[in-house]
Amino acid sequence: MKKPAVLVASLAAVLAATLPATAFADDVVSAISVSGEATISAAPDLAQIDAGVANDAKSAKEASDANNAAMGKVLLALKGAGIAEKDYQTSRLSLQPQYGQNKSTGASPVVGFRASNRVTVKIRDVTKVAGIIDTLVSAGANDIGNISFEVTQASKLLDDAREQAVADARRKAEIYAKATGVTLGAPLSVSEGGAPVPLFKGRMAAPMAVAPQAAVAPGEETLSVTVNVSWAIKAKEQ
Repeated sequence: MKKPAVLVASLAAVLAATLPATAFADDVVSAISVSGEATISAAPDLAQIDAGVANDAKSAKEASDANNAAMGKVLLALKGAGIAEKDYQTSRLSLQPQYGQNKSTGASPVVGFRASNRVTVKIRDVTKVAGIIDTLVSAGANDIGNISFEVTQASKLLDDAREQAVADARRKAEIYAKATGVTLGAPLSVSEGGAPVPLFKGRMAAPMAVAPQAAVAPGEETLSVTVNVSWAIKAKEQ
C-alpha cells in the first residue's frame, strides 16, 4: 500500500549574486538555483528467488542424469504451484570434477563429479513467497537464497514524488528570495538529478529447512527523486 510521500530537505541552495534594483538590466538574468528532494515508500509487488539442486556421483553421466531428474521435479512443482513458464529460467548449469587427496603421493585424483542446476523464479504475488519456497524444498531443491523484492510500477509512483520535489525546491527558493530581498520570477530550468533509485530494497536469504513455512519479510521499498530548479529573480518593488 502506497504511503504518503515524505519530503526530505537536502543539498545546499546556490544563490546567484543579487544586484540592486538599479543594476538590473534586460540582458542580465539573475537567478536562484536550488534542489528539492522527495521520497515515497511502497510495498513490493514482485519477488525473485534463486533456487537450485546439486548432485554428486562417481561418473559425470551419473551426476548429470541425477541432476536433470532432480531439476525436472523442481520445475514440475513450480508449474503445479501456478508459476507461469515465462517466470522461471535456468540461471546456471555446471558439471565439475571433485578431487580427492592421495596422502602417500600428494596427488589429487578425480574421485567423482558434481552437477548443479539453478533456476531463477519470479513470483508476482508476494504473499505466496513462503509457500513457493516450501514447494521448492519439498520438490528437492537443496540450495535456495538471494530472495529479492521490488516495486514494478516505481516510475508511476515516483511521479507524485517529482511534484513534491519541485514544491520542496520552490519552498527553499522562496526562503532565499525573502532573505535577500528579491522576488521569484518564472522558472528558468528544471532537471532531475540522476536516475531515481531505491533507498532500500527488501532482501533476505531463505533458510534451508523451515517448518511449517519459510519466514519471509517483504518489507517496503523507499524511492527517492531529486530535482534541480533555477528561478529568475527581480528586486522587490519599493
